[in-house]
Amino acid sequence: MLIGTPIRAQESQLYSQYMFNMVNINPAYAGNRVSDNFTAIYRDQWIGLTGAPKTADFSWDKRRYESNVGYGLQIYDDQLGLEKNTGFQAFYSYHIPLGDSFLALGLSGGVMNYQVNYAQAATFDPTDPLFQSNVNGWLATAGFGVLYATPTWYVSFSIPQMLHTSLSIQNYENQADIQTANQYFLTGGYVFDLSESVKAKPSLMVRAEQGSPVQYDLNLNFWFSDIFSVGASYRQGDALIGMLEFQVLPQLRIGYAYDHSISTLGNYNQGSHEIMLRLELPNNSCPWCDKQKETEPLSPRYY
Repeated sequence: MLIGTPIRAQESQLYSQYMFNMVNINPAYAGNRVSDNFTAIYRDQWIGLTGAPKTADFSWDKRRYESNVGYGLQIYDDQLGLEKNTGFQAFYSYHIPLGDSFLALGLSGGVMNYQVNYAQAATFDPTDPLFQSNVNGWLATAGFGVLYATPTWYVSFSIPQMLHTSLSIQNYENQADIQTANQYFLTGGYVFDLSESVKAKPSLMVRAEQGSPVQYDLNLNFWFSDIFSVGASYRQGDALIGMLEFQVLPQLRIGYAYDHSISTLGNYNQGSHEIMLRLELPNNSCPWCDKQKETEPLSPRYY
């Protein structure tokens, strides 16, 4: 009762199928394929827990054949309890060929609308002055990323949130600053040919955020005939994840992931569901041709 300490929790969007939509965490992936790439993800986290996160994300990125410049756009909506983040981002990347590998550098920038509906809070005292007015403001966002990829492996580092932008609020007796925190992502993966029709791809993501401990995700996916994939992930101290991917058409992929909480929070929820749709339309200048495969070190099936 006499000592007060701050507590910290999940601030940014969390995805289990991050390895199949890396532009969310690294702008250098924008235009990684010579195509128009559309990806939609919906995540319903911690089913059964009141106020649990719900995230919707739609992104598009593109790079023309024989161009080194990639670009893209992203719109997202993230709700957590009384809070709601709605944002828009633009991506730019530059690809440097290095023989059969390449190096890509990327930048992102955008705005985020941050809202807190304090009026909906369940309080013991409905007249509590700390919960009488809502918060609604805009924050600028900016990020940076670098990617190096070969025909069999890749590694990337990114800071998708570099700015320390803050939103000052005055809520009757309460004055505070809402400030975004830096985020750091280190990812990598390797593709093993187990046979002509079976490939294995282990991957790793290390995530760090200012004020929070370092956390990692370990993942292993198996691809069968480049059509169907089954995989599993371990998120340190948080969840065991199972995932399925199905290449319905050469241009269309459907993905699903289920998270089973292994922390004490698992006693209060029935897991998390995540659905992904990915549509990849080839450029007219290179309609899914062999030249495209020569310029793209990594198959689209594995990331």
